[in-house]
Amino acid sequence: MSQQQREVLYDRQPRAFTEGTVENINQQWIFFDSETDEASSLEEYVHQEVEVQRGRNWYRGTLEENGVVNLRRETFSLSDGEQIKIRKQMIYSFDSLLEELDDDSFFQFVTSLNSLDFSIYDCIYSYNQLSFLRDVHSKSGVNFLIFDNESQICAVQHHFFYSEKRHDRFEFTLNTGKRIMIEKLNNPSDS
Repeated sequence: MSQQQREVLYDRQPRAFTEGTVENINQQWIFFDSETDEASSLEEYVHQEVEVQRGRNWYRGTLEENGVVNLRRETFSLSDGEQIKIRKQMIYSFDSLLEELDDDSFFQFVTSLNSLDFSIYDCIYSYNQLSFLRDVHSKSGVNFLIFDNESQICAVQHHFFYSEKRHDRFEFTLNTGKRIMIEKLNNPSDS
């Protein structure tokens, strides 16, 4: 699985974006979250990925200062009342954990999480033990993750043992009592 294939999986995640409208009030761009009706300065999201609706199409780019969106080949300014989506940021320790996983474990983890109606963007807490073991050859421990999709909570324990072989076990427990476990054993050459 290439980085591009991982990006496609990221893009297909539910709740990957916060949607809303923008308005220029007193020379300041304000973002109004359509779900919560909360207002925030658009400057908080500068250099983040956004999608802007123009007509029936959504255009993906990077938000720059002063309400400017930089697309691949062009730049344009936002208009009052325009619909936009702002890519949610993942918790740094969780993002690092996803990068550490080999392709098979990554894919199985994300698809299992999705099968329980959770998105990687629903992560509200992440403890990544792997980040403390970067220079250690034989790594073992447990990572703890909490997800909230606004209707259920899911706790995930990621047990890992990385030496000559890589062993990942994910235990998912929902607040309803439902539990699933997936396990993956890989040789480093398989990744």
